[in-house]
Amino acid sequence: MPDTLTFIEQNLGRFRSELYDFLRIPSVSAKSEHDGDTRAAAEWLAEKLASAGLTSEVIDTEGHPVVLGEWRGAGPAAPTVLIYGHYDVQPPEPLELWTSPPFEPTERNGRVYARGSADDKGQLYMHAKALEACLAADGTLPINVIVLAEGEEEVGSPNLVPFVEQNAARLACDVVVISDSNMYAEGMPSVLFSLRGLAYFEIHVKGARGDLHSGQFGGPVVNPGNALAKIIASLHDADGRIAIDGFYDDVVEWDEETREQIRSLPFDIDAYRKELEVDALGGEKGWSTLEKLWIRPTCDVNGILSGYTGEGAKTVLPGRAMAKVSFRLVPNQHPDRVKPLLEAHLGKVTPAGVTVELVELHGGRPWKAKVEQRLMDAASSALEEAYGAPAVLQGEGGSIPIVVDFEEKLKAPALLVGFALPGCNLHAPDEWFSLDSFEKGIGALARLYGRLG
Repeated sequence: MPDTLTFIEQNLGRFRSELYDFLRIPSVSAKSEHDGDTRAAAEWLAEKLASAGLTSEVIDTEGHPVVLGEWRGAGPAAPTVLIYGHYDVQPPEPLELWTSPPFEPTERNGRVYARGSADDKGQLYMHAKALEACLAADGTLPINVIVLAEGEEEVGSPNLVPFVEQNAARLACDVVVISDSNMYAEGMPSVLFSLRGLAYFEIHVKGARGDLHSGQFGGPVVNPGNALAKIIASLHDADGRIAIDGFYDDVVEWDEETREQIRSLPFDIDAYRKELEVDALGGEKGWSTLEKLWIRPTCDVNGILSGYTGEGAKTVLPGRAMAKVSFRLVPNQHPDRVKPLLEAHLGKVTPAGVTVELVELHGGRPWKAKVEQRLMDAASSALEEAYGAPAVLQGEGGSIPIVVDFEEKLKAPALLVGFALPGCNLHAPDEWFSLDSFEKGIGALARLYGRLG
Protein backbone atom coordinates (compact mmCIF):
# COMPACT_ATOMS: atom_id res chain seq x y z
CA MET A 1 0.00 0.00 0.00
CA PRO A 2 2.80 2.56 0.64
CA ASP A 3 3.97 2.08 -2.95
CA THR A 4 0.42 2.55 -4.20
CA LEU A 5 -0.04 5.78 -2.26
CA THR A 6 3.33 7.04 -3.51
CA PHE A 7 2.29 6.29 -7.09
CA ILE A 8 -0.94 8.24 -6.57
CA GLU A 9 0.92 11.21 -5.12
CA GLN A 10 3.41 11.25 -7.99
CA ASN A 11 0.74 11.08 -10.67
CA LEU A 12 -1.96 13.43 -9.36
CA GLY A 13 -1.20 16.04 -12.00
CA ARG A 14 -1.66 13.52 -14.79
CA PHE A 15 -4.81 12.18 -13.16
CA ARG A 16 -6.34 15.68 -13.12
CA SER A 17 -5.33 16.32 -16.71
CA GLU A 18 -6.95 13.08 -17.85
CA LEU A 19 -10.11 13.86 -15.92
CA TYR A 20 -10.32 17.24 -17.63
CA ASP A 21 -10.07 15.52 -21.03
CA PHE A 22 -12.95 13.28 -19.95
CA LEU A 23 -15.01 16.29 -18.86
CA ARG A 24 -14.47 18.03 -22.21
CA ILE A 25 -16.54 15.35 -23.96
CA PRO A 26 -20.20 16.58 -23.94
CA SER A 27 -21.76 13.17 -23.31
CA VAL A 28 -25.31 14.46 -22.82
CA SER A 29 -27.42 11.31 -23.02
CA ALA A 30 -30.75 13.15 -23.19
CA LYS A 31 -29.99 14.87 -26.50
CA SER A 32 -29.66 12.91 -29.75
CA GLU A 33 -27.37 15.62 -31.12
CA HIS A 34 -24.79 14.37 -28.61
CA ASP A 35 -25.04 10.67 -29.46
CA GLY A 36 -21.63 10.77 -31.09
CA ASP A 37 -20.14 12.51 -28.08
CA THR A 38 -21.66 9.95 -25.73
CA ARG A 39 -20.07 7.10 -27.69
CA ALA A 40 -16.78 9.00 -27.76
CA ALA A 41 -16.86 9.22 -23.95
CA ALA A 42 -17.47 5.46 -23.72
CA GLU A 43 -14.55 4.72 -26.04
CA TRP A 44 -12.30 7.16 -24.16
CA LEU A 45 -13.11 5.50 -20.83
CA ALA A 46 -12.58 2.00 -22.21
CA GLU A 47 -9.17 3.01 -23.48
CA LYS A 48 -8.19 4.43 -20.07
CA LEU A 49 -9.33 1.28 -18.27
CA ALA A 50 -7.19 -0.76 -20.65
CA SER A 51 -4.16 1.45 -20.00
CA ALA A 52 -4.78 1.00 -16.27
CA GLY A 53 -4.33 -2.76 -16.66
CA LEU A 54 -7.89 -4.03 -17.13
CA THR A 55 -9.36 -5.72 -20.15
CA SER A 56 -12.10 -3.46 -21.48
CA GLU A 57 -14.71 -3.22 -24.18
CA VAL A 58 -17.53 -1.00 -25.36
CA ILE A 59 -20.76 -3.00 -25.62
CA ASP A 60 -23.71 -1.71 -27.63
CA THR A 61 -27.22 -1.63 -26.17
CA GLU A 62 -30.53 -0.42 -27.61
CA GLY A 63 -29.40 3.03 -26.51
CA HIS A 64 -26.00 4.31 -25.42
CA PRO A 65 -23.23 1.74 -24.94
CA VAL A 66 -21.98 0.12 -21.77
CA VAL A 67 -18.28 0.13 -20.89
CA LEU A 68 -17.10 -3.06 -19.22
CA GLY A 69 -13.66 -3.43 -17.67
CA GLU A 70 -12.39 -6.53 -15.89
CA TRP A 71 -9.39 -7.71 -13.89
CA ARG A 72 -9.57 -11.34 -12.75
CA GLY A 73 -6.02 -11.83 -11.56
CA ALA A 74 -6.88 -12.55 -7.92
CA GLY A 75 -8.28 -15.96 -8.82
CA PRO A 76 -11.61 -17.71 -8.24
CA ALA A 77 -11.19 -17.94 -4.47
CA ALA A 78 -10.89 -14.16 -4.04
CA PRO A 79 -13.94 -11.90 -3.71
CA THR A 80 -15.18 -10.04 -6.78
CA VAL A 81 -16.07 -6.35 -6.56
CA LEU A 82 -18.28 -4.71 -9.18
CA ILE A 83 -17.69 -0.96 -9.49
CA TYR A 84 -20.58 0.93 -11.08
CA GLY A 85 -20.72 4.47 -12.41
CA HIS A 86 -21.97 6.47 -15.38
CA TYR A 87 -20.20 8.52 -18.01
CA ASP A 88 -23.25 10.40 -19.31
CA VAL A 89 -24.11 13.85 -18.00
CA GLN A 90 -27.05 16.19 -17.63
CA PRO A 91 -27.76 18.90 -20.25
CA PRO A 92 -25.81 22.05 -19.32
CA GLU A 93 -28.61 24.57 -19.93
CA PRO A 94 -29.17 27.35 -19.04
CA LEU A 95 -25.76 28.16 -20.49
CA GLU A 96 -25.90 31.84 -19.55
CA LEU A 97 -25.77 30.97 -15.85
CA TRP A 98 -22.38 29.25 -16.10
CA THR A 99 -19.41 31.32 -14.97
CA SER A 100 -17.15 29.32 -17.29
CA PRO A 101 -18.07 27.04 -20.23
CA PRO A 102 -19.65 23.78 -18.99
CA PHE A 103 -17.40 21.55 -21.07
CA GLU A 104 -14.16 23.44 -20.52
CA PRO A 105 -12.94 22.39 -17.03
CA THR A 106 -11.87 25.43 -15.06
CA GLU A 107 -10.10 25.47 -11.69
CA ARG A 108 -11.20 28.02 -9.11
CA ASN A 109 -10.61 27.97 -5.36
CA GLY A 110 -9.61 24.32 -5.16
CA ARG A 111 -12.50 23.15 -7.33
CA VAL A 112 -12.90 22.09 -10.93
CA TYR A 113 -16.02 23.50 -12.56
CA ALA A 114 -17.52 21.46 -15.42
CA ARG A 115 -20.63 19.48 -16.25
CA GLY A 116 -20.13 15.93 -14.99
CA SER A 117 -17.28 16.82 -12.64
CA ALA A 118 -19.19 15.53 -9.59
CA ASP A 119 -21.96 13.57 -11.33
CA ASP A 120 -20.42 11.20 -12.14
CA LYS A 121 -17.29 11.39 -14.29
CA GLY A 122 -15.06 12.68 -11.52
CA GLN A 123 -16.11 9.99 -9.05
CA LEU A 124 -16.05 7.19 -11.63
CA TYR A 125 -12.61 8.19 -12.82
CA MET A 126 -11.28 8.07 -9.27
CA HIS A 127 -11.89 4.32 -9.34
CA ALA A 128 -10.03 3.99 -12.64
CA LYS A 129 -7.01 5.78 -11.19
CA ALA A 130 -7.10 3.87 -7.88
CA LEU A 131 -7.08 0.61 -9.81
CA GLU A 132 -4.25 1.83 -12.00
CA ALA A 133 -2.24 2.81 -8.95
CA CYS A 134 -2.70 -0.58 -7.25
CA LEU A 135 -1.76 -2.52 -10.37
CA ALA A 136 1.17 -0.26 -11.29
CA ALA A 137 2.67 -0.24 -7.79
CA ASP A 138 1.97 -3.78 -6.63
CA GLY A 139 1.24 -5.64 -9.85
CA THR A 140 -1.86 -7.19 -8.33
CA LEU A 141 -5.02 -6.73 -6.31
CA PRO A 142 -6.50 -8.88 -3.53
CA ILE A 143 -9.86 -8.79 -5.33
CA ASN A 144 -11.23 -9.47 -8.77
CA VAL A 145 -12.70 -6.31 -10.29
CA ILE A 146 -15.49 -5.54 -12.73
CA VAL A 147 -16.02 -1.93 -13.80
CA LEU A 148 -19.46 -1.31 -15.29
CA ALA A 149 -20.09 2.19 -16.64
CA GLU A 150 -23.31 3.12 -18.42
CA GLY A 151 -24.26 6.04 -20.62
CA GLU A 152 -27.94 6.36 -19.74
CA GLU A 153 -28.14 7.00 -16.00
CA GLU A 154 -29.33 10.56 -16.54
CA VAL A 155 -32.26 9.32 -18.65
CA GLY A 156 -33.40 6.56 -16.30
CA SER A 157 -31.08 3.66 -17.30
CA PRO A 158 -33.61 2.07 -19.69
CA ASN A 159 -31.15 -0.49 -21.04
CA LEU A 160 -29.03 -1.30 -18.02
CA VAL A 161 -31.34 -3.77 -16.29
CA PRO A 162 -31.70 -5.87 -19.46
CA PHE A 163 -27.91 -5.80 -19.82
CA VAL A 164 -27.43 -6.95 -16.23
CA GLU A 165 -30.00 -9.71 -16.66
CA GLN A 166 -28.40 -10.93 -19.88
CA ASN A 167 -24.91 -10.87 -18.39
CA ALA A 168 -25.65 -11.91 -14.80
CA ALA A 169 -23.08 -14.73 -14.81
CA ARG A 170 -20.33 -12.49 -16.10
CA LEU A 171 -21.25 -9.76 -13.60
CA ALA A 172 -21.50 -12.09 -10.59
CA CYS A 173 -19.88 -10.42 -7.61
CA ASP A 174 -19.72 -10.28 -3.83
CA VAL A 175 -20.37 -6.56 -3.46
CA VAL A 176 -21.29 -3.61 -5.71
CA VAL A 177 -19.37 -0.41 -4.95
CA ILE A 178 -20.85 2.87 -6.18
CA SER A 179 -19.43 6.39 -5.95
CA ASP A 180 -22.16 8.72 -7.20
CA SER A 181 -23.14 10.66 -4.09
CA ASN A 182 -21.95 13.23 -1.57
CA MET A 183 -19.81 13.25 1.53
CA TYR A 184 -21.67 14.67 4.49
CA ALA A 185 -19.43 17.73 4.62
CA GLU A 186 -15.94 18.82 3.69
CA GLY A 187 -13.54 16.71 5.75
CA MET A 188 -16.38 14.40 6.85
CA PRO A 189 -16.47 11.29 4.63
CA SER A 190 -19.57 9.13 4.75
CA VAL A 191 -21.16 5.82 3.84
CA LEU A 192 -24.77 5.85 2.65
CA PHE A 193 -27.57 3.95 4.38
CA SER A 194 -30.44 5.03 2.10
CA LEU A 195 -31.43 6.58 -1.22
CA ARG A 196 -34.74 8.06 -2.23
CA GLY A 197 -36.50 6.74 -5.30
CA LEU A 198 -38.24 8.68 -8.06
CA ALA A 199 -41.52 8.84 -9.93
CA TYR A 200 -41.55 11.47 -12.67
CA PHE A 201 -44.58 12.69 -14.64
CA GLU A 202 -45.93 15.35 -16.95
CA ILE A 203 -49.41 16.73 -16.26
CA HIS A 204 -51.02 18.06 -19.45
CA VAL A 205 -54.13 20.23 -19.20
CA LYS A 206 -56.14 21.05 -22.34
CA GLY A 207 -58.86 23.65 -22.60
CA ALA A 208 -60.35 25.29 -25.71
CA ARG A 209 -59.35 24.53 -29.30
CA GLY A 210 -56.34 26.85 -29.01
CA ASP A 211 -55.08 30.11 -27.49
CA LEU A 212 -57.82 32.73 -27.14
CA HIS A 213 -58.02 36.49 -26.59
CA SER A 214 -58.26 36.91 -22.82
CA GLY A 215 -60.61 39.87 -23.13
CA GLN A 216 -63.04 38.26 -25.54
CA PHE A 217 -63.07 34.85 -23.86
CA GLY A 218 -61.72 35.32 -20.34
CA GLY A 219 -64.33 34.54 -17.69
CA PRO A 220 -66.62 31.85 -19.10
CA VAL A 221 -63.80 29.80 -20.70
CA VAL A 222 -61.81 27.78 -18.18
CA ASN A 223 -58.14 28.75 -18.34
CA PRO A 224 -55.82 25.68 -18.44
CA GLY A 225 -53.10 27.72 -16.74
CA ASN A 226 -55.44 28.54 -13.85
CA ALA A 227 -56.63 24.94 -13.73
CA LEU A 228 -53.07 23.64 -13.61
CA ALA A 229 -52.28 26.04 -10.78
CA LYS A 230 -55.22 24.65 -8.79
CA ILE A 231 -54.08 21.09 -9.48
CA ILE A 232 -50.55 21.85 -8.32
CA ALA A 233 -51.84 23.62 -5.20
CA SER A 234 -53.89 20.54 -4.33
CA LEU A 235 -50.85 18.26 -4.14
CA HIS A 236 -49.91 19.38 -0.60
CA ASP A 237 -51.90 20.11 2.53
CA ALA A 238 -51.30 23.01 4.92
CA ASP A 239 -48.67 21.00 6.84
CA GLY A 240 -46.59 20.21 3.78
CA ARG A 241 -47.75 16.59 3.51
CA ILE A 242 -48.54 15.18 0.09
CA ALA A 243 -52.34 15.27 -0.14
CA ILE A 244 -52.83 12.25 -2.38
CA ASP A 245 -54.98 9.52 -0.84
CA GLY A 246 -52.95 6.38 -0.13
CA PHE A 247 -49.59 7.97 -0.90
CA TYR A 248 -48.12 7.24 2.55
CA ASP A 249 -49.47 3.70 2.85
CA ASP A 250 -46.12 2.08 1.98
CA VAL A 251 -43.78 4.57 3.66
CA VAL A 252 -41.41 2.91 6.13
CA GLU A 253 -41.43 4.31 9.62
CA TRP A 254 -37.77 4.60 10.50
CA ASP A 255 -36.55 3.34 13.85
CA GLU A 256 -35.73 5.83 16.57
CA GLU A 257 -32.06 4.82 16.55
CA THR A 258 -31.70 5.92 12.93
CA ARG A 259 -33.57 9.17 13.54
CA GLU A 260 -31.39 9.92 16.56
CA GLN A 261 -28.28 9.21 14.49
CA ILE A 262 -29.49 11.70 11.89
CA ARG A 263 -30.24 14.31 14.57
CA SER A 264 -26.77 13.84 16.07
CA LEU A 265 -24.99 14.99 12.90
CA PRO A 266 -23.69 18.55 12.96
CA PHE A 267 -26.02 20.73 10.92
CA ASP A 268 -26.13 24.53 10.83
CA ILE A 269 -29.55 25.47 9.52
CA ASP A 270 -28.66 29.17 9.31
CA ALA A 271 -25.59 28.40 7.20
CA TYR A 272 -27.72 26.11 5.04
CA ARG A 273 -30.23 28.90 4.38
CA LYS A 274 -27.43 31.37 3.71
CA GLU A 275 -25.77 29.05 1.22
CA LEU A 276 -29.09 28.67 -0.63
CA GLU A 277 -29.87 32.40 -0.33
CA VAL A 278 -33.34 31.80 1.14
CA ASP A 279 -34.78 33.33 4.30
CA ALA A 280 -36.90 30.34 5.35
CA LEU A 281 -37.27 26.60 4.83
CA GLY A 282 -40.46 24.64 4.27
CA GLY A 283 -41.53 21.07 3.79
CA GLU A 284 -43.39 18.55 5.91
CA LYS A 285 -43.97 19.67 9.48
CA GLY A 286 -42.66 17.54 12.32
CA TRP A 287 -39.42 16.46 10.68
CA SER A 288 -35.92 17.90 10.81
CA THR A 289 -34.26 19.27 7.67
CA LEU A 290 -32.02 16.21 7.23
CA GLU A 291 -34.95 13.87 7.76
CA LYS A 292 -36.91 15.74 5.11
CA LEU A 293 -33.96 15.36 2.75
CA TRP A 294 -33.21 11.70 3.40
CA ILE A 295 -36.10 9.67 4.78
CA ARG A 296 -39.31 11.49 3.84
CA PRO A 297 -41.01 11.58 0.43
CA THR A 298 -41.54 14.75 -1.57
CA CYS A 299 -43.58 16.13 -4.46
CA ASP A 300 -42.08 18.95 -6.52
CA VAL A 301 -42.86 20.88 -9.67
CA ASN A 302 -39.79 20.73 -11.91
CA GLY A 303 -41.12 22.91 -14.72
CA ILE A 304 -44.25 24.71 -15.95
CA LEU A 305 -45.21 25.67 -19.50
CA SER A 306 -48.30 27.66 -20.46
CA GLY A 307 -49.32 30.65 -22.52
CA TYR A 308 -47.06 33.51 -23.54
CA THR A 309 -43.74 33.83 -21.71
CA GLY A 310 -41.82 36.13 -24.05
CA GLU A 311 -40.89 39.76 -23.58
CA GLY A 312 -43.68 42.23 -22.99
CA ALA A 313 -47.43 41.58 -22.76
CA LYS A 314 -49.70 39.35 -24.79
CA THR A 315 -53.23 39.04 -23.43
CA VAL A 316 -53.76 35.40 -24.23
CA LEU A 317 -55.89 32.74 -22.61
CA PRO A 318 -53.75 29.61 -23.20
CA GLY A 319 -55.29 26.54 -24.74
CA ARG A 320 -52.87 24.22 -22.95
CA ALA A 321 -50.71 24.00 -19.86
CA MET A 322 -48.14 21.48 -18.74
CA ALA A 323 -46.18 20.80 -15.56
CA LYS A 324 -43.36 18.38 -14.93
CA VAL A 325 -43.81 16.88 -11.46
CA SER A 326 -41.49 14.53 -9.62
CA PHE A 327 -41.95 12.52 -6.46
CA ARG A 328 -38.98 11.45 -4.35
CA LEU A 329 -39.87 8.14 -2.76
CA VAL A 330 -38.66 6.37 0.37
CA PRO A 331 -38.68 2.69 1.36
CA ASN A 332 -40.96 0.82 0.70
CA GLN A 333 -42.68 2.97 -1.91
CA HIS A 334 -42.71 1.88 -5.55
CA PRO A 335 -42.96 4.23 -8.55
CA ASP A 336 -45.52 1.95 -10.23
CA ARG A 337 -47.85 2.54 -7.28
CA VAL A 338 -47.67 6.34 -7.57
CA LYS A 339 -49.20 6.69 -11.03
CA PRO A 340 -52.66 5.24 -10.23
CA LEU A 341 -52.77 7.22 -6.99
CA LEU A 342 -51.93 10.44 -8.84
CA GLU A 343 -54.45 9.66 -11.60
CA ALA A 344 -57.19 9.19 -9.01
CA HIS A 345 -56.24 12.48 -7.37
CA LEU A 346 -56.32 14.35 -10.68
CA GLY A 347 -59.78 12.92 -11.35
CA LYS A 348 -60.99 14.50 -8.12
CA VAL A 349 -59.42 17.96 -8.40
CA THR A 350 -59.42 18.80 -12.13
CA PRO A 351 -61.98 21.58 -12.82
CA ALA A 352 -64.77 21.03 -15.33
CA GLY A 353 -64.06 22.66 -18.66
CA VAL A 354 -60.57 21.20 -19.13
CA THR A 355 -59.20 17.70 -19.64
CA VAL A 356 -56.05 16.32 -18.07
CA GLU A 357 -53.58 13.72 -19.29
CA LEU A 358 -50.89 12.15 -17.11
CA VAL A 359 -47.70 11.07 -18.89
CA GLU A 360 -45.23 8.89 -17.00
CA LEU A 361 -41.61 9.66 -17.86
CA HIS A 362 -39.48 7.38 -15.68
CA GLY A 363 -38.96 6.20 -12.14
CA GLY A 364 -36.70 4.34 -9.78
CA ARG A 365 -37.09 2.54 -6.50
CA PRO A 366 -35.73 3.78 -3.16
CA TRP A 367 -32.99 1.83 -1.41
CA LYS A 368 -32.21 0.95 2.18
CA ALA A 369 -28.80 -0.53 2.94
CA LYS A 370 -28.48 -4.22 3.69
CA VAL A 371 -24.68 -4.19 3.79
CA GLU A 372 -22.86 -6.53 6.16
CA GLN A 373 -21.10 -4.82 9.02
CA ARG A 374 -17.70 -6.03 7.82
CA LEU A 375 -18.20 -4.17 4.53
CA MET A 376 -19.30 -1.03 6.33
CA ASP A 377 -16.26 -1.31 8.57
CA ALA A 378 -13.96 -1.75 5.56
CA ALA A 379 -15.32 1.41 3.96
CA SER A 380 -15.29 3.39 7.19
CA SER A 381 -11.70 2.54 8.05
CA ALA A 382 -10.46 3.26 4.51
CA LEU A 383 -12.16 6.65 4.53
CA GLU A 384 -10.94 7.53 8.00
CA GLU A 385 -7.35 6.70 7.10
CA ALA A 386 -7.51 8.81 3.93
CA TYR A 387 -9.29 11.82 5.41
CA GLY A 388 -8.08 11.73 9.01
CA ALA A 389 -11.65 11.83 10.30
CA PRO A 390 -14.15 9.09 11.16
CA ALA A 391 -16.73 8.30 8.51
CA VAL A 392 -20.37 8.97 9.31
CA LEU A 393 -23.51 7.24 8.10
CA GLN A 394 -25.89 9.39 6.07
CA GLY A 395 -28.85 9.20 3.73
CA GLU A 396 -29.08 10.70 0.28
CA GLY A 397 -32.02 12.64 -1.08
CA GLY A 398 -31.31 11.82 -4.72
CA SER A 399 -31.87 8.61 -6.63
CA ILE A 400 -29.68 5.90 -8.14
CA PRO A 401 -32.39 3.59 -9.45
CA ILE A 402 -30.06 0.78 -10.48
CA VAL A 403 -28.94 0.06 -6.89
CA VAL A 404 -32.00 -2.02 -6.04
CA ASP A 405 -31.77 -3.84 -9.38
CA PHE A 406 -28.14 -4.74 -8.75
CA GLU A 407 -29.00 -6.23 -5.38
CA GLU A 408 -31.92 -8.21 -6.80
CA LYS A 409 -30.34 -9.39 -10.06
CA LEU A 410 -26.84 -10.12 -8.78
CA LYS A 411 -27.73 -11.15 -5.20
CA ALA A 412 -24.97 -8.89 -3.90
CA PRO A 413 -25.14 -5.97 -1.44
CA ALA A 414 -24.42 -2.43 -2.56
CA LEU A 415 -21.85 -0.27 -0.78
CA LEU A 416 -22.24 3.44 -1.54
CA VAL A 417 -19.26 5.67 -0.89
CA GLY A 418 -19.45 9.14 -2.44
CA PHE A 419 -16.94 11.97 -2.68
CA ALA A 420 -18.83 15.04 -3.95
CA LEU A 421 -19.51 17.83 -1.47
CA PRO A 422 -22.87 19.40 -0.56
CA GLY A 423 -23.68 22.39 -2.71
CA CYS A 424 -21.72 21.13 -5.72
CA ASN A 425 -24.55 22.15 -8.09
CA LEU A 426 -25.50 18.72 -9.38
CA HIS A 427 -27.72 19.08 -12.46
CA ALA A 428 -27.30 22.87 -12.28
CA PRO A 429 -25.01 25.55 -13.74
CA ASP A 430 -21.49 25.77 -12.28
CA GLU A 431 -21.33 22.11 -11.21
CA TRP A 432 -18.06 21.56 -9.38
CA PHE A 433 -15.93 18.89 -7.77
CA SER A 434 -13.41 19.40 -4.98
CA LEU A 435 -9.86 18.65 -6.08
CA ASP A 436 -9.06 17.66 -2.51
CA SER A 437 -11.87 15.10 -2.63
CA PHE A 438 -10.62 13.82 -5.98
CA GLU A 439 -7.09 13.35 -4.70
CA LYS A 440 -7.80 11.98 -1.23
CA GLY A 441 -10.61 9.85 -2.57
CA ILE A 442 -8.32 7.96 -4.94
CA GLY A 443 -6.22 6.94 -1.95
CA ALA A 444 -9.35 6.01 0.02
CA LEU A 445 -10.54 3.74 -2.79
CA ALA A 446 -7.16 2.05 -3.09
CA ARG A 447 -7.30 1.34 0.65
CA LEU A 448 -10.88 0.09 0.30
CA TYR A 449 -9.91 -2.47 -2.34
CA GLY A 450 -7.34 -3.89 0.04
CA ARG A 451 -9.81 -4.13 2.89
CA LEU A 452 -12.47 -5.74 0.72
CA GLY A 453 -9.93 -8.46 -0.10
